[in-house]
Amino acid sequence: MGRVEGKVALITGAARGQGRSHAIRLAEEGADIIALDICDQVASADHTMGTEEELQETVVLVEKLDRRIVAIKADVRDRAALESAVAEGVAELGRLDIVSANAGIASTGPIIGLPEHTWQDVIDIDLTGVFHTVNAAVPHIVAGGRGGSIVLTSSAAGAAGVQNLGHYVAAKHGVLGLMKSLALELGPQFIRVNSVLPTNVDTPMIQNETVMKLFMPHLEHPSRADAEKPDSNYRAANVLPIPWVDPVDISNAVLYLASDESRYVTGIALPVDAGFLIK
Repeated sequence: MGRVEGKVALITGAARGQGRSHAIRLAEEGADIIALDICDQVASADHTMGTEEELQETVVLVEKLDRRIVAIKADVRDRAALESAVAEGVAELGRLDIVSANAGIASTGPIIGLPEHTWQDVIDIDLTGVFHTVNAAVPHIVAGGRGGSIVLTSSAAGAAGVQNLGHYVAAKHGVLGLMKSLALELGPQFIRVNSVLPTNVDTPMIQNETVMKLFMPHLEHPSRADAEKPDSNYRAANVLPIPWVDPVDISNAVLYLASDESRYVTGIALPVDAGFLIK
């Protein structure tokens, strides 16, 4: 029997990257999936974003595991659309037990002089989008009467300052405060709320020249190969000498927090950071 057998998990940002990995890992352990993604480009993001074709690929990968999946294009900035999408998924799959509020974007620039829209896009998606997600999901978990688990994706940057990422840092710090408050409010209904704090993860969000420039400003066109070199700043950022973790490393933490193995764990921030936060 799988560790989340018979449960239904909602995952935002599920077209690719960490979100797709979470969908696959939870499906491997028996969950059916409600997969949401914006499937569109946000102009201020410094990375490409998931597409409708990639969301459908997530569907194929989950169905290969003999699990059910409902995939819907939805923007976490639009609360009404998100509520409609979650309701549609619950109506088809019959329940909701697990939430992975994973959708997020990143962009770079110093705080002073940062364009208003660049700040707002990150706050709206990475923080307010989490607020919208839990508001859309929690009534369905409560209606089930079985309790549940909510996992909010913060970041190692949610517990530290990082130059040229101040708006992202502010949003991810906000996610931790939201998590702690939700844990207090929802605990009496046996809904647990926790957060994961990844270091750099091997996804398109960091695998682009703009973000790599943050770590390797001395290189005109930094590449993945540069980041993987033994003396790279990517490796130096972590205690364990690796440039990044794999998406499944975060998915395994999400799975633990979603499963009954952590049935009395709530209100925690779980780093999966290769030691980034103790440097």
